[in-house]
Amino acid sequence: MRTALTVLDATVIPVSSDPTAPQWWRGWMTVGHDGRITAMGEGHPPRVEGDVLDVGGAFVAPGFVSAHSHLYTSGMRGVAHSESLYPWVRANNEILVRAEARDMYWATVHGSLDFLGNGITSAFNFTQSRVIVMFDGQTGTGTAARVHDPGFVHAQVEGAADAGLRVVHAFRLDDDWFDEDVATGTFAQMVHGAAERTPGPQHLGSAVMGSVQWAASARTAELEVRAMREHGVLNQAHFVETAEGIELQRTKFDWYDRAGALGPGFWFGHFVHPTGPMVDRVAQTGAGVVWQATSNGRLGSGLADVIGYRKAGIPVAMGLDDQSCTDVSDPFQNMRMGLYAVRAAHRDAGVMTPADVLRLHTLESAAAIGAADRVGSLEVGKLADFVVVDPRRPDTGPRHDVVATYVLACSLRNLKSVHVGGRQVADADGPRGDLAVRASHELHTSAVWNPVAAMV
Repeated sequence: MRTALTVLDATVIPVSSDPTAPQWWRGWMTVGHDGRITAMGEGHPPRVEGDVLDVGGAFVAPGFVSAHSHLYTSGMRGVAHSESLYPWVRANNEILVRAEARDMYWATVHGSLDFLGNGITSAFNFTQSRVIVMFDGQTGTGTAARVHDPGFVHAQVEGAADAGLRVVHAFRLDDDWFDEDVATGTFAQMVHGAAERTPGPQHLGSAVMGSVQWAASARTAELEVRAMREHGVLNQAHFVETAEGIELQRTKFDWYDRAGALGPGFWFGHFVHPTGPMVDRVAQTGAGVVWQATSNGRLGSGLADVIGYRKAGIPVAMGLDDQSCTDVSDPFQNMRMGLYAVRAAHRDAGVMTPADVLRLHTLESAAAIGAADRVGSLEVGKLADFVVVDPRRPDTGPRHDVVATYVLACSLRNLKSVHVGGRQVADADGPRGDLAVRASHELHTSAVWNPVAAMV
């Protein structure tokens, strides 16, 4: 295959799926016209073809993967800044109840471009349901404040597609609000629509947005399992995220277990306050956990026992969650916040290493979204999604350990470019082009997203 791009003089941090591979080397990488890595190695390549990207010794690492995200929230940063989960959700929904499909499109474009500009090249995206619900965490009941047609969700899929982000879109069944045939039929429409609306390699798949935590009956779990099997998709459920109403939340774990949901295709988002038997059951079944270190801290939700989960054999991945509760979609911040929190909690600096947490936010997150064969590491045959991070601009000093310098000392200020399929999509100033300009304009002039614009 002809070479489209040759990357030269790179400090490559591959996060390889091969445990015997070196953690880094100084060398090169080539990318074919199909956007996949064709070769890589130390030193200088045997020949140089196609476009040349000489990074002058800077780090070249896989694009980050967010295994738990809500891209449409990009217009709501700083909302309910000192509230815990349920009051924060209500504050968000009081804004969302005014939104139309067009608003959701531009908010998702904005959120997707924000991810790309920060080095996140793939994401698991929970779309906002077409039913806007006001939920009471203490009673476990909700009220439908507004119901949209399916175009409200399709607009979000189109927003991510137009922005160029690789995505798994998750859809809620909404069986509490529609009869079962309508709920399952609309879910099928969403799954097929996501594939049709998203260009080939950008479409990483679809998933169930697990909603048993908010459901009125165990039938929701049964319908989710049916959807998983009929469409061959993953399920990721927000679960025991907050201590508010925790006993009610925990009682619903058995709904999933009895329905047969638990297994390698099922992931619990957050899982901050489980019981011991719940943890044991997750380990026994092969289900996994997705950890949102920054948002759990911002909302005061607590600290998930990711060290205990990993010791029990439970796979763990990482996500950036809502842009309205991480505020800055910064994977470096997310890694460090998580790493430092678990070290502090365990009073042990060796309980998690920089290489561990980098792997969680790349290859392990790719596995969690069902895309580890395509993204999450730099390996021949995989999609050439990578970041160029220069530890000298600004200067972080001598590199005593390359991976430690990358994780602990680098940040978005060192991010110089982001590449998807070998094509540059952002530089140090973020995404460029008319779409980025338009998305910013739309959010700042929107009476939905901008409280100042609403008063004009």
